[in-house]
Amino acid sequence: MLSNIRADDVLVIWKLDRLGRSLNHLILLVSDLSNATVGLQSLNDPIDTTTPQGRLSFNLFASLAEFERDLIRERTQAGLSAARARGRNGGRPKGIPKKSEATACAAETLYKEGTLTVNEIAEKLGIAKSTLYSYLRHRGVTISAYKMSSECI
Repeated sequence: MLSNIRADDVLVIWKLDRLGRSLNHLILLVSDLSNATVGLQSLNDPIDTTTPQGRLSFNLFASLAEFERDLIRERTQAGLSAARARGRNGGRPKGIPKKSEATACAAETLYKEGTLTVNEIAEKLGIAKSTLYSYLRHRGVTISAYKMSSECI
């Protein structure tokens, strides 16, 4: 996008914090836009760098956006550390849900029979192909490599 911007264009963004990775990056980017006589407008922030007041607003909001990102990161890390201290590890539980055991068993049986394709098994059981493979791995089924039928050769 930046390589297609021309002089006297105005770059319209959704929100200031979506434009840059850090305050330094954001200021450098806006400086480059300004040097190329390109304006910047944000739909959710009162920023329009085509005016002196807009440039002031940009600098204030850029600082506030970085501050907000840092606070969120800090709070997230503190929350994760507190949870770990209480013995809680995040993420999904390993394995498959209890309610899916019957489907996993049926998937294993149909797969081992070898009469249906993986797509047909997944469709018959109403699950995604990736879920089918997950169920098979969970049950310790060796998944054979894809073999092209002689009709396709």
